[in-house]
Amino acid sequence: MKTIVLIGDPNVGKSVLFSRLTGVDVITSNYPGTTVDYLKGRMVIHGEPVEILDAPGTYSLEAANKAEEVALSLMDRTDLIVNVVDATSLERCLLLTVELLEKRKPVIIALNMWDEAQHHGISINVPELEKLLQVPVVPTVAITGEGVKELIDRLDDLRIPDRMENSGEDQAWIRVGHIVRKVQTIAHRHHTFRDRIVDATVKPVTGIFAAIIILFSLFWLVRFIGEGFIRYGVEPLFKLYLVPLTKLSSWMEPGFIHDVLIGTLIDGKVDYLQSMGILTTGLFVPLGMVLPYIIAFYFALALLEDTGYLPRLATVVDNVFHRLGMHGHGVIPVLLGLGCNVPGVLSARGLETRKQRFIAITLVSVSVPCMAQTAMIFGVLGHSGAKFILLVFGTLLAVFIFLGLLLNRMTRGESMEIFLDIPPYRRPCMLAIVKKTWMRVRWFLAEAVPFLFLGVLAVNILNVLGVIHYVSIHVTPFMKIWFGLPGEAVPALLAGFLRKDLAVGMLVPLGLSPEQLTIAVTVLALYFPCVATFAVLFKELGVKDMLKSAAIMVSTALVAGGIMRLLLIK
Repeated sequence: MKTIVLIGDPNVGKSVLFSRLTGVDVITSNYPGTTVDYLKGRMVIHGEPVEILDAPGTYSLEAANKAEEVALSLMDRTDLIVNVVDATSLERCLLLTVELLEKRKPVIIALNMWDEAQHHGISINVPELEKLLQVPVVPTVAITGEGVKELIDRLDDLRIPDRMENSGEDQAWIRVGHIVRKVQTIAHRHHTFRDRIVDATVKPVTGIFAAIIILFSLFWLVRFIGEGFIRYGVEPLFKLYLVPLTKLSSWMEPGFIHDVLIGTLIDGKVDYLQSMGILTTGLFVPLGMVLPYIIAFYFALALLEDTGYLPRLATVVDNVFHRLGMHGHGVIPVLLGLGCNVPGVLSARGLETRKQRFIAITLVSVSVPCMAQTAMIFGVLGHSGAKFILLVFGTLLAVFIFLGLLLNRMTRGESMEIFLDIPPYRRPCMLAIVKKTWMRVRWFLAEAVPFLFLGVLAVNILNVLGVIHYVSIHVTPFMKIWFGLPGEAVPALLAGFLRKDLAVGMLVPLGLSPEQLTIAVTVLALYFPCVATFAVLFKELGVKDMLKSAAIMVSTALVAGGIMRLLLIK
C-alpha cells in the first residue's frame, strides 16, 4: 500500500485538507519514543487503497523540536509528498518546498487558501510556479473542497524535479526570492477597520482584553453544551439504566461483590451518583460527568484552532507562561482543565520538553478547578457573599503563579521557545470541526476511559475494605488543628478524590461558617485531583513523576490551607 504524507508549515490548512481526503475514518497515533501525535487515515485513489499521514507542522527540514523531528521521520518513510503551501504567505512557505525538492522525492504542491490570497489582492501565476518548481501545483481551498479533486487526479503526475541540489539555507532563500518575484504580484490594499480589529487581538493590552471576552464566551459555550448533554442526554439514559441495575442489585446477596459492583444503597435505592459502585458511579464518572465536557471543550478548541485565534492567544500570554517554565501553548492545558482536568492533563503532550509537561500537568492538577467544581463553589459560597468566592479563586490564581515560578526554578530540563506565524482569521468549516472533535473524542474513549474506570475501581475497593474510613478517623485531630475544620468534614475531603463537585456539596449540611467553608473548598481544589485525572496523571507522567507531583499537591494544600486558617479563623 502506498503512503502519502501531508507536510507543510503550521497553520496552512493541512488538517482541513486531511479531513477532506480521509473523512472520519482516522486514528491519532503517538510517534514511537515521543509524545507527539500525528493523524493517520486511508482513502481509495484510482481503485487502490492509500494511507494518508498528516504530519506535525514544520518550517524547515532543520528540525528545531520533537514535532518537527516527527514530521521529517514521516516524510522519510512515505512514497509521495503533498506539500501544503499557504498562498497568502508564499515566500515563507516556499523555503520548506525548496528543501523538500532537494530531497528528490515525488512531490505535489497544494497551493491552499487560494480564495484568501485573491481577497488580499495576491495574484500567483500557477503555470509559471509549476514550471520553476518542476512539480505539479494545484490551487486548493480545503475548507470548501475546491481543487481537491484536481489534486487527487494529478497524483499520477508526480515526478522528481531536476537540478535541485542541496546548497544550504542561504541559497535556498535566494532561490525562494527569485521564484516569488517571478510568480507573485500584490495589488495595493488599504488597512481596513476589520484589519485594525484583527491586529488588536494580538497586541499586549488590547489582546488581553480581547482574550478575556473570547474566553468568557468560550466557557459559556462549553458549559452550555456540556450541561445540555448531561441534562438532556446522559441523565435520562442513566435513569433508564437504573431499572436493570436495580433488578441486578435485588438478585445479589449483600456483601463485598455487591458493594464493589453496585455500591452502597442510598435510602434503600441504587444511585448512580452516590453509590460508588463500578456499574454505577464507576460508569457515570467517565461517561456521565467527564465525557460531555470533553466533547464540549474539544469542539470549542477546534473552533479556536480553525478560526486562527489560538496562535494569537498563545502569543498574548507567552511572556507570562515563560516565567512559569512553559511558553504560550501552555495556556491550552489550562483552558481544557477549566472544563475538565482530564483533557487538560492530556493536552500537555503538545509541549516539547518533559520539564514543560511536568509543570503544566502539576499546575493544572493543583490549581485549575473543573467546570463542575466551579459551579459547586459558586453554589456553596454564593449566599455568603462574593468576597469568599473571590478569595477561593484568588488563592488558586496566586498558587498557580507562585508554584509555577518555583517549579520553573527547581525542575531540571529545558523550556523551549515558541515560534509562531499568526495566520489570518478564517471562517471555520463546521464539517471539519465536527470531524476533528469526533477524532479527539474517539481517542479519549480509547486511551483515557480505561484508566478512569480502573481509578474508580481502586478507590471503590479501598472504600469497601474500610481503608477510607480508617484514614478519616486518624486524620480528624490534624484537620481540627491545622485547617480549623470539624471531623465531619473529613469524609467530604476524602470523597473529593473521587468527585470534587460531590465533595463540595457534602460540606453544605455540616453547618460550617463561611470562613470554614472557604478553607475547605480551597483545600479540596488544591489537593489530589479527582481519581479520573489521577489515573491519567499516572499514564502521562509515570510512577516517579506522578509521586513527585502528588507530593507537591499535598504540600501546597497543607501550606495554603494553614495560611488561610491563620488569616480567617481567629
